[in-house]
Amino acid sequence: MSESFFDRHAKTLNDAVSAIRRRTYWSAYPEVPSGKIYGETAKGDGLAAFQGRLERAFEIDQPGTVGRIGDERSPFGLSLRITYPQPDLDVLVPAAASAMDGWRSAGARERVGVCLEILHRINKRSFEMASAVMHTTGQGFMMAFQAGGPHAQDRGLEAVAYAHEEMSRCPDSVIWEKKVSKTDVVTLEKKFRILPRGVAVVVGCSTFPTWNSYPALFASLATGNAVIVKPHPGATLPLAITVEIAREVLAEAGFDANVVTLAADAADAPITKELVTRPEVRIVDYTGGSEFGDWVEANAKQAVVFTEKAGVNSVVIDSVTDLKAVTGNLAFSLCLYSGQMCTTPQNIFIPKDGIDVGDERKSFDEVAAAIVGAVDWLLGDARRGAEILGAIQNERTVARIEEAASAGGKVLRASTPVTNEQFPDARVRSPLILEVGADREDLYMREVFGPIVYLVATNSTDEGIRLAAESARKLGAITAAVYSNDPGVIASAEHALTSAGAAVSCNLTGQIFVNQSAAFSDFHVSGANPSGNATLCDAAFVTGRFRVVQSRTLVNR
Repeated sequence: MSESFFDRHAKTLNDAVSAIRRRTYWSAYPEVPSGKIYGETAKGDGLAAFQGRLERAFEIDQPGTVGRIGDERSPFGLSLRITYPQPDLDVLVPAAASAMDGWRSAGARERVGVCLEILHRINKRSFEMASAVMHTTGQGFMMAFQAGGPHAQDRGLEAVAYAHEEMSRCPDSVIWEKKVSKTDVVTLEKKFRILPRGVAVVVGCSTFPTWNSYPALFASLATGNAVIVKPHPGATLPLAITVEIAREVLAEAGFDANVVTLAADAADAPITKELVTRPEVRIVDYTGGSEFGDWVEANAKQAVVFTEKAGVNSVVIDSVTDLKAVTGNLAFSLCLYSGQMCTTPQNIFIPKDGIDVGDERKSFDEVAAAIVGAVDWLLGDARRGAEILGAIQNERTVARIEEAASAGGKVLRASTPVTNEQFPDARVRSPLILEVGADREDLYMREVFGPIVYLVATNSTDEGIRLAAESARKLGAITAAVYSNDPGVIASAEHALTSAGAAVSCNLTGQIFVNQSAAFSDFHVSGANPSGNATLCDAAFVTGRFRVVQSRTLVNR
């Protein structure tokens, strides 16, 4: 059956491989939550499936279950009360290692086919996944559908395409001949086998559990490794559904379902440290805060470790043609999902003497007021604002907003609670916007996760570029943006910021934003600064997950 999976999805795979070579726009999975695409009853069916999960045990028939555990609370106030299998790692991890035998021997084609079928089935359940992502992360429904569904699926497919490409570089077998004399020829049959590294652990995050985990999950799976999925205790459901679907496909294809398992835990009973340092674990993928990511990198010495950690993303404003268009674009980036994206700007560097706006000169205060005004306008419509902001995933982020407001700087816009009419108990806050001088590095030269923005008054654009690049080098940065009508400034900023490992966006207005990252085209995280050591997705992301081992046999002729 797995062979037919490959044939069934061959066009999708070929198109994905073509897309990563061309790096133009392409998507396999429609991002519009339309009944015409997913079926007229898909939305209702997905919501019903999600609701059927609530206040129940999520059953996964895997070895080593010693109890039930669950610690999820919807940021929108909905009661979840879902419990998951609590694993005995001394049983679960060896079971995953044992399951690799048949999976490794299956060959790259069969494994890739299974991965494609898993993604296909996940896509069919995108509405269910959207509700699961929404009520664990706090993303608004549209964002949860897109980022948690089709966009995440595209990222998983991208990893499968890279894995297929890299595993296909070497043939399965060749006849090798060498003439050793005028009459004698040595002939060898050489066979080349993909040898997976071992058990892989994917450590999920609380804000983007599928988008950030799927590249790792499918890169390891396609290359022959068993995968243990360790979700964040606050966002377990989306990855539990993923594991459920993966195990279903594996079993149908005749493989041991324990090739993919779930290792759930709770905030007061964590298992990540024990899990990632076990000797059977040879690959670890981690997304989350820098402090724990640094610990994983330092302590999981038996494994190859891929990380995406935190950073400080910056914007440099030098000059613009249309201030309203620029501030409108920035406002959306600052408000989207309440600043809880790893790509959201935190620091906006503006010359204290102001900027050129077309043929006019605008002061720092005028530019700052325009940014605040754009945020106010965007959130002025209650329904629109609630959908854009979503909800705060973790209560600690709310505390962080309050701490930042009192730590220093001039409050230009206070963060306030925002009412969500559909979910009155939702934990929603608008962005806090602070003005600081460039000398207050103690305030802005640190990551302050959440809807917290610093407008930094610099002595010049050059100083803003320098500070943005410095923070990227020291603290990490995934994105950076620059606005200027001067090609020389754009070139200088591009050079400084890309050299610091940050992906740079220039003069964005309209419907494209600095915190968006497109599969098959954009490289998410460079691996070239402290925000992470890996890229989603490139060849290096998959090649470390396997080795090629050969055998050779003398052929008598």
